Amino acid sequence: MSGSEKANIEACIAACEDALRACQACAAADIREGMNDCALINLDCADICAATLNVLARGSGHHGDFCALCAHICRACAAQCAQHAAQHQHCAQCQAACERCAAECDKHAKERHI
Repeated sequence: MSGSEKANIEACIAACEDALRACQACAAADIREGMNDCALINLDCADICAATLNVLARGSGHHGDFCALCAHICRACAAQCAQHAAQHQHCAQCQAACERCAAECDKHAKERHI
């Protein structure tokens, strides 16, 4: 793996970790505020972000498969949070983190295991 490939993987891991934390915080706040639809997608997104950063960290040959799904779920989560971002800071933060994660994962989604 070249230096630039390693840097790209590290950036994706960091983005997944940031999105994971933002989703967990947003889900907790959503539950307290009765925003169940937002909380549910946040929990789904946190799970795929955690799984994706794990496969990236261990250099799995399936990382592109995980990245493709992670980008998809992150975009769905960001869209849900965008509906509440003006009223809730946790949704604005989650939206931004998920959009960054989707962008980083998109860089690796083409590296699919066949």
